[in-house]
Amino acid sequence: YITALSVKEGDYVMEGGTVVQLSNLSTLWAEAQVYSTQMSFIHTNEAVAVQIPGTNETINGTIDFINPEINPDARINLVRVTIPNKNNALHPGMPVYVSITNKQRKSLTLPSDAVLRDSKGATVWIQIKPGVYEMRMVTTGIEENNSIEISSGLTQGEVVVTSGAYLLNSEYIFEHGSNSMAG
Repeated sequence: YITALSVKEGDYVMEGGTVVQLSNLSTLWAEAQVYSTQMSFIHTNEAVAVQIPGTNETINGTIDFINPEINPDARINLVRVTIPNKNNALHPGMPVYVSITNKQRKSLTLPSDAVLRDSKGATVWIQIKPGVYEMRMVTTGIEENNSIEISSGLTQGEVVVTSGAYLLNSEYIFEHGSNSMAG
Protein backbone atom coordinates (compact mmCIF):
# COMPACT_ATOMS: atom_id res chain seq x y z
CA TYR A 1 0.00 0.00 0.00
CA ILE A 2 1.37 3.40 -0.99
CA THR A 3 1.35 5.84 1.92
CA ALA A 4 3.34 8.68 0.33
CA LEU A 5 4.22 9.61 -3.23
CA SER A 6 7.33 11.80 -3.02
CA VAL A 7 7.63 12.72 -6.71
CA LYS A 8 5.39 13.67 -9.58
CA GLU A 9 5.75 13.23 -13.30
CA GLY A 10 8.75 15.08 -14.68
CA ASP A 11 10.60 15.36 -11.33
CA TYR A 12 14.28 14.45 -11.16
CA VAL A 13 15.08 11.67 -8.69
CA MET A 14 18.62 11.32 -7.42
CA GLU A 15 20.13 7.89 -7.07
CA GLY A 16 18.89 6.36 -3.78
CA GLY A 17 16.11 8.96 -3.50
CA THR A 18 12.63 8.06 -2.26
CA VAL A 19 9.99 7.68 -4.93
CA VAL A 20 7.18 6.09 -2.90
CA GLN A 21 6.68 4.95 0.69
CA LEU A 22 4.98 1.63 1.24
CA SER A 23 3.16 0.53 4.37
CA ASN A 24 3.27 -2.87 6.03
CA LEU A 25 -0.30 -3.75 6.97
CA SER A 26 0.41 -7.18 8.47
CA THR A 27 -0.88 -5.81 11.80
CA LEU A 28 -3.40 -3.01 12.32
CA TRP A 29 -4.82 -1.00 15.18
CA ALA A 30 -8.50 -0.99 16.02
CA GLU A 31 -9.61 1.94 18.16
CA ALA A 32 -12.50 1.50 20.56
CA GLN A 33 -14.40 4.22 22.38
CA VAL A 34 -14.96 3.36 26.04
CA TYR A 35 -17.07 5.29 28.54
CA SER A 36 -15.05 6.73 31.40
CA THR A 37 -17.19 4.81 33.94
CA GLN A 38 -15.99 1.53 32.40
CA MET A 39 -12.27 2.37 32.29
CA SER A 40 -11.49 0.80 35.67
CA PHE A 41 -12.34 -2.62 34.20
CA ILE A 42 -10.01 -2.35 31.19
CA HIS A 43 -6.29 -3.12 31.30
CA THR A 44 -3.42 -3.22 28.81
CA ASN A 45 -2.44 -6.64 27.42
CA GLU A 46 -6.02 -7.83 27.95
CA ALA A 47 -7.40 -10.16 25.27
CA VAL A 48 -10.29 -8.84 23.19
CA ALA A 49 -12.39 -10.00 20.25
CA VAL A 50 -12.69 -7.74 17.21
CA GLN A 51 -15.60 -8.30 14.83
CA ILE A 52 -15.87 -6.82 11.35
CA PRO A 53 -19.45 -5.75 10.48
CA GLY A 54 -20.97 -7.64 7.58
CA THR A 55 -18.87 -10.74 8.19
CA ASN A 56 -18.96 -13.50 10.75
CA GLU A 57 -15.22 -13.16 11.24
CA THR A 58 -13.88 -12.54 14.74
CA ILE A 59 -10.21 -11.66 15.22
CA ASN A 60 -8.48 -12.02 18.57
CA GLY A 61 -6.27 -9.13 19.63
CA THR A 62 -4.81 -7.46 22.70
CA ILE A 63 -5.19 -4.01 24.20
CA ASP A 64 -2.02 -2.19 23.29
CA PHE A 65 -2.65 1.34 24.58
CA ILE A 66 -5.18 3.15 26.77
CA ASN A 67 -5.33 6.87 26.11
CA PRO A 68 -5.17 8.67 29.48
CA GLU A 69 -7.00 11.72 28.09
CA ILE A 70 -10.79 11.77 28.35
CA ASN A 71 -12.80 13.48 25.62
CA PRO A 72 -14.68 16.06 27.74
CA ASP A 73 -17.62 16.39 25.34
CA ALA A 74 -18.47 12.70 25.08
CA ARG A 75 -16.77 11.47 28.31
CA ILE A 76 -15.06 8.64 26.45
CA ASN A 77 -11.53 7.27 26.29
CA LEU A 78 -9.85 5.72 23.28
CA VAL A 79 -8.41 2.23 23.60
CA ARG A 80 -6.10 0.86 20.92
CA VAL A 81 -6.12 -2.85 20.06
CA THR A 82 -3.47 -4.56 17.94
CA ILE A 83 -4.88 -7.17 15.56
CA PRO A 84 -3.21 -9.37 12.94
CA ASN A 85 -4.22 -8.72 9.32
CA LYS A 86 -4.19 -12.16 7.70
CA ASN A 87 -4.02 -12.07 3.90
CA ASN A 88 -4.30 -8.26 4.05
CA ALA A 89 -8.09 -8.62 4.21
CA LEU A 90 -8.50 -5.56 6.48
CA HIS A 91 -7.91 -1.97 5.43
CA PRO A 92 -7.27 1.19 7.50
CA GLY A 93 -10.49 3.05 8.28
CA MET A 94 -12.79 0.01 8.35
CA PRO A 95 -15.38 0.01 11.15
CA VAL A 96 -15.10 -2.77 13.75
CA TYR A 97 -16.72 -3.84 17.01
CA VAL A 98 -14.44 -4.55 19.96
CA SER A 99 -15.70 -6.88 22.71
CA ILE A 100 -14.00 -7.26 26.07
CA THR A 101 -15.03 -10.07 28.39
CA ASN A 102 -14.53 -9.28 32.07
CA LYS A 103 -15.02 -11.43 35.11
CA GLN A 104 -18.60 -11.63 36.27
CA ARG A 105 -19.47 -10.11 39.61
CA LYS A 106 -22.53 -9.71 41.74
CA SER A 107 -23.89 -6.22 42.28
CA LEU A 108 -27.06 -4.27 42.90
CA THR A 109 -28.51 -2.84 39.70
CA LEU A 110 -31.41 -0.54 38.99
CA PRO A 111 -33.12 0.72 35.85
CA SER A 112 -31.32 3.88 34.68
CA ASP A 113 -34.53 5.93 35.08
CA ALA A 114 -34.56 5.21 38.83
CA VAL A 115 -31.34 7.18 39.36
CA LEU A 116 -31.50 10.98 39.35
CA ARG A 117 -28.24 12.69 38.45
CA ASP A 118 -27.13 16.28 38.83
CA SER A 119 -23.96 18.20 39.62
CA LYS A 120 -24.06 17.03 43.27
CA GLY A 121 -24.13 13.32 42.38
CA ALA A 122 -26.59 10.47 41.92
CA THR A 123 -29.66 9.91 44.07
CA VAL A 124 -32.58 7.49 44.34
CA TRP A 125 -35.88 7.57 46.17
CA ILE A 126 -36.44 4.71 48.62
CA GLN A 127 -39.66 3.70 50.39
CA ILE A 128 -39.39 4.04 54.18
CA LYS A 129 -42.95 2.82 54.83
CA PRO A 130 -46.02 2.70 52.58
CA GLY A 131 -46.57 6.18 51.14
CA VAL A 132 -43.39 7.64 52.73
CA TYR A 133 -40.28 8.12 50.60
CA GLU A 134 -36.79 9.42 51.26
CA MET A 135 -34.07 10.52 48.89
CA ARG A 136 -30.68 8.87 49.26
CA MET A 137 -27.27 9.57 47.70
CA VAL A 138 -25.75 6.59 45.87
CA THR A 139 -22.50 5.84 44.08
CA THR A 140 -22.97 4.42 40.61
CA GLY A 141 -20.80 2.07 38.58
CA ILE A 142 -21.17 0.54 35.15
CA GLU A 143 -24.18 1.56 33.09
CA GLU A 144 -25.29 -0.77 30.32
CA ASN A 145 -28.50 -1.80 28.55
CA ASN A 146 -30.68 0.65 30.52
CA SER A 147 -29.37 -0.72 33.85
CA ILE A 148 -26.96 0.96 36.23
CA GLU A 149 -24.81 -0.58 38.94
CA ILE A 150 -25.13 0.83 42.47
CA SER A 151 -21.73 0.60 44.18
CA SER A 152 -22.75 2.08 47.52
CA GLY A 153 -25.65 3.82 49.26
CA LEU A 154 -28.19 1.00 49.12
CA THR A 155 -28.55 -2.35 50.80
CA GLN A 156 -30.22 -5.42 49.40
CA GLY A 157 -33.92 -5.56 50.19
CA GLU A 158 -34.62 -1.82 50.23
CA VAL A 159 -37.56 -0.75 48.08
CA VAL A 160 -36.48 1.75 45.41
CA VAL A 161 -38.77 3.86 43.23
CA THR A 162 -37.96 2.62 39.73
CA SER A 163 -40.71 4.40 37.81
CA GLY A 164 -41.74 7.98 38.50
CA ALA A 165 -38.63 9.10 40.39
CA TYR A 166 -38.54 12.40 38.47
CA LEU A 167 -42.20 13.00 39.27
CA LEU A 168 -41.62 12.29 42.96
CA ASN A 169 -38.61 14.63 42.99
CA SER A 170 -40.58 17.39 41.22
CA GLU A 171 -43.45 17.04 43.70
CA TYR A 172 -41.00 17.35 46.60
CA ILE A 173 -39.48 20.52 45.13
CA PHE A 174 -42.97 21.95 44.46
CA GLU A 175 -44.16 21.29 48.03
CA HIS A 176 -40.98 22.32 49.88
CA GLY A 177 -39.80 25.11 47.60
CA SER A 178 -36.28 23.81 47.19
CA ASN A 179 -34.30 20.95 45.82
CA SER A 180 -34.43 17.90 48.06
CA MET A 181 -30.62 17.64 47.94
CA ALA A 182 -30.00 21.30 48.88
CA GLY A 183 -29.68 20.52 52.60
